Amino acid sequence: MPSRSVSVLFLIVALSLGAAAQSGGWYWCHEAVAPPDVRLGVRSVSFSPFTRDQNPTTGSLPSIDSITRDIEMIKHVTGGIRTYAVTAGLDKVAEVAFQHRLFRVALGAWIDKDEQRNHTELESVIQLANSNKSVTSVLVGNEAVLRGDKTAAEMADLIRRVKRYVHQPVSTGEVWHVWIKNPDLAKAADYLAVHILPYWEGVPADKAVEYTFMRYDELRQAYPGKKIVIAEFGWPSAGYNRNAAETGPLIQAQVVRTFIAEANRRRIDYNLVEAFDQPWKTAEGSVGAYWGLFDADRKIKFDLAGPVEESGDWAKAEAALVLGTLIGLVGLARRRASFGHALAFTLAANAFAAGLVVAAVWPLENYMNSGTWLMWSVGLVALLPLTMITLAKVHEVAEVILGHRPQRLLVPGTNGTAAALASSSTTHLPKVSIQIPAYRERPEMLITTLDAVAALDYPDFEALVIINNTPEESYWRPIEAHCQKLGERFKFVFLPKVSGFKAGALNLAMTQVDPAAEILALIDADYVVAPNWLKDLVPAFANPKVALVQAPQDHRDGGDSLLKRMMNWEYAGFFDIGMIQRNEDDAIVAHGTMLLVRRSAFEQVGGWQTDTIVEDTELGLRLYEAGYSAQYTNTRYGWGVLPDTFKAFKTQRHRWAYGAVQIIKKHWRHMLPGQSTLTTAQKFQFTTGWFYWLSDALGALIAVLNLLWVPVILWVGVTVPTVAMTVPILTAFVVNIAHCVLLYRARVHARWGDIAAAAVAAMSLQLTVAQAVFDGLIKDGLPFMRTEKGGNSAKRKKVEPVVLWETLLALPLLAAAYTLWWTNGDQVVEINFFAATLAIQAIPFLAALVMRAVEKVGES
Repeated sequence: MPSRSVSVLFLIVALSLGAAAQSGGWYWCHEAVAPPDVRLGVRSVSFSPFTRDQNPTTGSLPSIDSITRDIEMIKHVTGGIRTYAVTAGLDKVAEVAFQHRLFRVALGAWIDKDEQRNHTELESVIQLANSNKSVTSVLVGNEAVLRGDKTAAEMADLIRRVKRYVHQPVSTGEVWHVWIKNPDLAKAADYLAVHILPYWEGVPADKAVEYTFMRYDELRQAYPGKKIVIAEFGWPSAGYNRNAAETGPLIQAQVVRTFIAEANRRRIDYNLVEAFDQPWKTAEGSVGAYWGLFDADRKIKFDLAGPVEESGDWAKAEAALVLGTLIGLVGLARRRASFGHALAFTLAANAFAAGLVVAAVWPLENYMNSGTWLMWSVGLVALLPLTMITLAKVHEVAEVILGHRPQRLLVPGTNGTAAALASSSTTHLPKVSIQIPAYRERPEMLITTLDAVAALDYPDFEALVIINNTPEESYWRPIEAHCQKLGERFKFVFLPKVSGFKAGALNLAMTQVDPAAEILALIDADYVVAPNWLKDLVPAFANPKVALVQAPQDHRDGGDSLLKRMMNWEYAGFFDIGMIQRNEDDAIVAHGTMLLVRRSAFEQVGGWQTDTIVEDTELGLRLYEAGYSAQYTNTRYGWGVLPDTFKAFKTQRHRWAYGAVQIIKKHWRHMLPGQSTLTTAQKFQFTTGWFYWLSDALGALIAVLNLLWVPVILWVGVTVPTVAMTVPILTAFVVNIAHCVLLYRARVHARWGDIAAAAVAAMSLQLTVAQAVFDGLIKDGLPFMRTEKGGNSAKRKKVEPVVLWETLLALPLLAAAYTLWWTNGDQVVEINFFAATLAIQAIPFLAALVMRAVEKVGES
């Protein structure tokens, strides 16, 4: 391991390169365009003077003052405006326009299926056209034929009716193909007010202007001599793409300015949609709000001359660079990192920092309603722990693949290890009290365990066989007899009725422990231990600070079935990857088998506690808080049996996760800054470990929330905050796959098929862990649920639905993903991302179905 000064140099260089890479990314992504300059101003713009918080459909209308302010603003950009109604507070627009020397108003009357309103609109538009000199034309209706509110013949009659009472030319606003298909309507109109909006037809932005004038020329050929006005042309600055039509502020500037230049060159009359963004236009989906030349706060989006570049990028970049550097410093501060490890992590930190900043500022760049606020808020809250967990996995991959070899791992047979110490004649080998708790275990299995203990190559030990809450003589009588057969080292402790589950039984049994015993050893009733277990590991207690020595769990029946093989490989990853890395920070998780504990330290911290159902892990944390240290070896010294069934596998994991929440509730204060009971590195490891449990709960919750959001996307067209709700989930999925594959290959030395098996087994437990976390948050004192092993499950006759809830989540998620993809005729990228997210969120639940299917095949 390099010196501290070299490590600091590595860190500085890595942080600098990470920041440089992120800066390069921002620079590469930052765009600028140079569309044609607009020298003569805009001919006309659609004018809807509703502000960010106003909505004509709810009666929230603009005042005369706000209309006046808006007219004053846009007259510096255009000489004409088009309106769409003369009710909803818009009857004063023409008058205000004239007062402020804006002399071209195309006055519109809204026409739909409400005949009473139609009558009011027509009467008003006639009166206003005749009383305002600024009105240069009248438009009766807007896309009423396209919407199906009126037929072409009905609209022709309305045009002719208005023409009898006004002197201005009269038309109606319709899309180009409505005019092509309805020559009688064209004949009734004084001119064609044509809407050509390439975005809605999925035309690429770089073809939009060419397409527009192609349609214009078609109309000229269809109606030679007829005046044609492009009454609507525009492009949205944000929102979903539509097929090949992508949105964006620079795209809007490029398209609109190119169109204006070409229209001016051709001397064509036109009107742009629209003056101001209209956030109330949710009926047009996510893009409806973004067609304005000005945003809803009346800030112009782009200049009409000169280059145009994305605004706000550099502020976001600065914030992301600061955040990326801080994440890098915090993540690498625990121990000295190699250069490769530091560089890989700082690159990831900077990438995630950029994503966090983009997600955080999303509401500043988009118009929000209650639905999008809810979705964004949930997404951002979920993004923080998801980012922490994903970065922790990146950190682990980088450290294992590119970092230093483990420094604290006990490796038998090497110089300075326990095995080497054990070979010394001066090494003190203290008395060990081995404790074997058993609750309704098959006698033949427990006898095998006792025989292995009897064969231990260690000079001074005793074995307490603690049978608790097992009144059936068929379970304990053979064990009592076998203990007598094995001799005085084996003490049969029968506790027919004890509270506090396993911890309570172990506490009562302490009265039977030999006073001379200095080390307590704990194994499960199904474990066959190696003869050299104690001889190899007990010497580690020569260091007075060491209070706990842990060896990994392993299993001797992993080849009995495919289901057990999958479970066995899933367990292996924890012991060969996670525990080794945690050991480097002296922050291992104590688990209640293959565990050695210094008796004096055990008694100092109060022994086993019965207020959690994971008394072993909780004891380990208390020992750390008391200032003790621990040691870990990944050498196998014992082999148990795997859970009998997938149900038993889930029950065991539920107990672990529920117990973890109990520990969080009991010990969280020790993780706070300023608390000195744990080191910073230990706090990091335990907090991250807890977040792993919470992430499964969060993942299940987000899957349900995303599922509930699908109808809103399908029927309302609300935007999905992609950076907050989909990209992080997809990124985390990719990182999880890489984490599993790379580390299983590097540390577990598993074959590809076994890696896949481990991944399926791990994912299959997501809903189980989620349920345990939610249970832990709202319920106290759930009972200890034993894991059925060694054939005990065969005695349970009750049939239970093992994967009911996973099925009820997997199938709707897949159906929703397919529905979104199938109905996404416009190929909206964000919707496809969301569909992919839903499909990925279904995978853990599908994994549970796979595990159950494997089990059923094995049973048959």
